[in-house]
Amino acid sequence: MSPELEENNKGEISLPQLEAGILSGEEGGGSAHPLVPVPGAGPRCGEGGGVGPPQGQDEVSNGTLAVPVVERETWTRQMDFILSCVGFAVGLGNVWRFPYLCYKNGGGVFLIPYMLIVFIGGIPVFFLEIALGQFMKQGGVSAWNIAPLFKGLGLASMVIVFFCNTYYIMILVWGLYFLFHSFTNPLPWATCGHPWNTANCTEDFQRACHNRSVAQAALVSAAPANFSSGPLLNLTSAQLLLNSSCLETEGMRSSVIEFWERKVLRLSGGLHEPGDISYEMVLCLIGTWVIVYFCMWKGVKSTGKVVYFTALFPYLVLVVLLAHGVTLPGALDGIIYYLKPDWSKLGEAQVWIDAGTQIFFSYAIGLGALTALGSYNRFHNNCYQDAFVLALINSGTSFFAGFVVFSVLGFMAAEQGVDISKVAESGPGLAFIAYPKAVTLMPVAPLWAALFFFMLLILGLDSQFVGVEGLITGILDMLPPKSALGSLRREVVAAICCVICFLIDMSMVTEGGMYVFQLFDYYSASGITLLWQAFWECVVIAWVYGADRFMDDVARMIGYQPCSYMKWCWSYITPFVCVAVFLFHVVNYKPLTYNTVYTYPWWGEAIGWTFALSSMLCIPVTVLYKLLRCKGSLRERWQHLTTPVWGRHHMEYLAPESEAKLLPPAGTKGTLPFESVI
Repeated sequence: MSPELEENNKGEISLPQLEAGILSGEEGGGSAHPLVPVPGAGPRCGEGGGVGPPQGQDEVSNGTLAVPVVERETWTRQMDFILSCVGFAVGLGNVWRFPYLCYKNGGGVFLIPYMLIVFIGGIPVFFLEIALGQFMKQGGVSAWNIAPLFKGLGLASMVIVFFCNTYYIMILVWGLYFLFHSFTNPLPWATCGHPWNTANCTEDFQRACHNRSVAQAALVSAAPANFSSGPLLNLTSAQLLLNSSCLETEGMRSSVIEFWERKVLRLSGGLHEPGDISYEMVLCLIGTWVIVYFCMWKGVKSTGKVVYFTALFPYLVLVVLLAHGVTLPGALDGIIYYLKPDWSKLGEAQVWIDAGTQIFFSYAIGLGALTALGSYNRFHNNCYQDAFVLALINSGTSFFAGFVVFSVLGFMAAEQGVDISKVAESGPGLAFIAYPKAVTLMPVAPLWAALFFFMLLILGLDSQFVGVEGLITGILDMLPPKSALGSLRREVVAAICCVICFLIDMSMVTEGGMYVFQLFDYYSASGITLLWQAFWECVVIAWVYGADRFMDDVARMIGYQPCSYMKWCWSYITPFVCVAVFLFHVVNYKPLTYNTVYTYPWWGEAIGWTFALSSMLCIPVTVLYKLLRCKGSLRERWQHLTTPVWGRHHMEYLAPESEAKLLPPAGTKGTLPFESVI
């Protein structure tokens, strides 16, 4: 604990409706108010050391303490917050991963577990994180001063969002690379004959069987009862025609796949072969980080303005692409395939696993960024209403994007003469293989390619810089305000974060970079880590701080009690769902592979599990560390470490007539412990 301060109780006020707590002397939100005495000292945890007033604070003769308070930024308009959350939560996972999972897991049947988990898992935790940030007026780490023993939740979210910021930007780098190559006609991935192509390159996916019927007719007519040299020659010619026109394309590779793997990725043989660095990709990486930095370096004032474009433009492009897509031959078949229910899938555990993980991925739960964005809200903003609006926008975007994607996939399947399941892939495969092929089949292909990859860039860009915003907010809230580190300008901290992430990203622009990228994607921010995070968030708020207590706090912010189903979800339903899906994940765990061809070595998986455990272990390790460092009985330690650390803004709504409820008896002195935010 940081220094204690003994002060007279004259003129001091309390926090009656918040119950006994500690006032953070370093809280930056709200205006300066008299400090809050907390009677009794309780056990100390030795986190600050020493006795006496904190540095930089001046005593006032009447017994109160004047603390310089820095006003926390707020959104210029509430729409800035809405669009920032939309920009962060609505991204590539909505546009590509959801449609793929929908067709993979029984089409329309997938919507049943998806919508169920939206209401019992997605919305409650989404609302919890936004409300927590708005109530505590702190980022993803310091917001857990509401139960300081579990501050490891904030540290875990910082680790996860750091990993996300590090590897997610590579999708933008690849998109930028494709965008630069979209201004040529023909498109470089539409044809063979380039230096990166092999002898097995083909420009046509479909097996050249369009002459099968002609060849079969020739074969039948060329097989008479009597054999002579003439008919035998005709028979041989017909067989050659049939074989040459219906060659199985095993060993043949699409020009799109070769551009992706041999030009963009320059894919090596495995994780053990890092290979050379691609300097073209390095330039794209530098350019992308520069864009991200200047989008958010000034804080929410600049972020709030940029998202008006980055959050809305993809919707315009999706509408245009859908309007064009539904006119293509085979589009209706693709949409039917997307929505056609396969009821047998409903009984498979994998369907529920995919639905649960997709919700937590697409809603950006457990990353701390939603808490950071909520912390810039005005204290009385209706975050309850915002949570439902944002959830509707998020899931609605996913559903709408399915029509866009599958209208194009239906067109591709019709062009290639294959089943839709052969052309749809998840993740980067869908974005950088299937769709580039689709635009080559459209009129004015360079225009559609540029439009698509610009949309891809914008979709990922707002998710990226809002994620970096959440990371920087958490770091700034952790830094001691009176220290040398705490005096660093926001722009400097942002630049340091971007440079560190850039240096790690250099491992992903090598020939083995895709294998590194997939390690980060599969382990560092996987369903397991997000489910673990969501479970503990619900448990801490519902059972440590108190679900009823938090509902009352929300009511003080928005003016009315939220629906009681939120409390039941936090207390019972959502933790149960998280545990069930988590266990399904563990039981059904399979070694990581790349394209079902390359299996990662044991040491590669060990690195991946290190990524996952680096965030998951933050919670139990922090709890044990704090409990062991505290003094007193176990009960005293628990009581002390679960006492909230309040901020000055919490006194803004206190009634004057109830201010004296927690004052110490006359003639005694109140003890004010200052809790460091780290």
